[in-house]
Amino acid sequence: MQTTTLSFANLHNHGELFANMLRARRELFIVHNKWNLPEALGMEYDQYDTPASRWVVVHDELGQVLAGNRLTPTTARCGIYSYMIRDAQRGLLDTIPSNLLYEEAPVAENIWESSRLFVSHSVPASMRRRVHATLIAELGRAARELGASYCLTLLAANWPRWSKRVGVEMKAMGPVLTIDGVENQVVAMDFSSNLH
Repeated sequence: MQTTTLSFANLHNHGELFANMLRARRELFIVHNKWNLPEALGMEYDQYDTPASRWVVVHDELGQVLAGNRLTPTTARCGIYSYMIRDAQRGLLDTIPSNLLYEEAPVAENIWESSRLFVSHSVPASMRRRVHATLIAELGRAARELGASYCLTLLAANWPRWSKRVGVEMKAMGPVLTIDGVENQVVAMDFSSNLH
């Protein structure tokens, strides 16, 4: 199992890995979850997949994607968009309720958003916990390298059951909301204690 943090600056060094990650996202979010998201050439994408973002990918030596995640700075701007959680709060997204945060969405150099977090359905149950922990560890490493002490993320509301297992302090930043029949909640992942 390998981890790679992709950026527009290094995509060319990793062959099909970025495309494979977008294909894995399509398989999970569009095919399995039946979310109405943009897709092209068998890949899922949205307005936040820009040069400002980074993508953390867990994969095997052949480039098969096991898990992934996108990191976007909360200072990002692209037209009317900033980052997903903030844009939902501002009423720019139809699919996520605007009352997802207790307070105004932060815009700060040391806070990034973690979105599109997934573990592929092709990962066997016996490996899922290890793959998920590897993804979160690499997410933390990448976030710290980018100068982030916190990442905001919209997760399934069962996060308290597994946050300690992956070694990350998490705090609820908004109410539990049902989105597409699943209970979700915005959470802050605290990477500040690991900053060196």
